Amino acid sequence: MAQGQGRGSAVALGLALLCLLIHSEIAESATYTVGDTNGWTFNTDTWTRGKRFRAGDVLVFKYNPSAHNVVVVNAAGYRGCTTPRGSRVLSSGNDQVTLAKGTNYFICNFAGHCQSGMKIAATAV
Repeated sequence: MAQGQGRGSAVALGLALLCLLIHSEIAESATYTVGDTNGWTFNTDTWTRGKRFRAGDVLVFKYNPSAHNVVVVNAAGYRGCTTPRGSRVLSSGNDQVTLAKGTNYFICNFAGHCQSGMKIAATAV
């Protein structure tokens, strides 16, 4: 009789796990190339319009590293096109950044580039 109870418990546990898997949302991260085929360049500030980002999505910044860079900034750095102390500066020309929940801000801090629209704000839910 004890063996039948053990089998019943295993079946119940299996069904519970199956229900959990069926009802859980499986979220896969997406990868986006910033600026699409143009890459990370001037007038990219509107590139995020109409896109829905999720935390964990990856942004790929493709650019000529002798002409541009990518700086992860805060909201004030984004608005003022400034590089706050301690900002992460990327310069490989093929940088990948995983989005955190909330608004993620990026600029190019080469002189005049951010002011020419080389900045994005990507909000991830």
